[in-house]
Amino acid sequence: MPVDVIAKMKDIRAEASRLKIPQVVVMTMPDKACELVNKDVKRIFYSKAIKEKMQICSNELGLPMNCILPVKNYHEEGMLDNDMDILILNAMTQIMNFANDYLWNLQQHANQKNNKY
Repeated sequence: MPVDVIAKMKDIRAEASRLKIPQVVVMTMPDKACELVNKDVKRIFYSKAIKEKMQICSNELGLPMNCILPVKNYHEEGMLDNDMDILILNAMTQIMNFANDYLWNLQQHANQKNNKY
């Protein structure tokens, strides 16, 4: 990824962190980084190449590995693929869980603030 894009992502991440907004990276096109995943997307979590790419992303942006969600895009497929859909749905579920936790924490903070008066 170009250095200026990484710098912009770091700036956005710093501001989101300041606001205590959870962040994730949706890492796309793993099939281009690993032939094993290109042949069988179910192998994505067994791929050393994907794990290395996730680690690089984690190091560059300062996000923990569990906040980097690899998914395979529909960019050349003509038909739906259940294995790709599972990856996408898993990523969406994790994003929703992060969002729910964030909203719950905001609500708890607001309740504590209101109880002080």
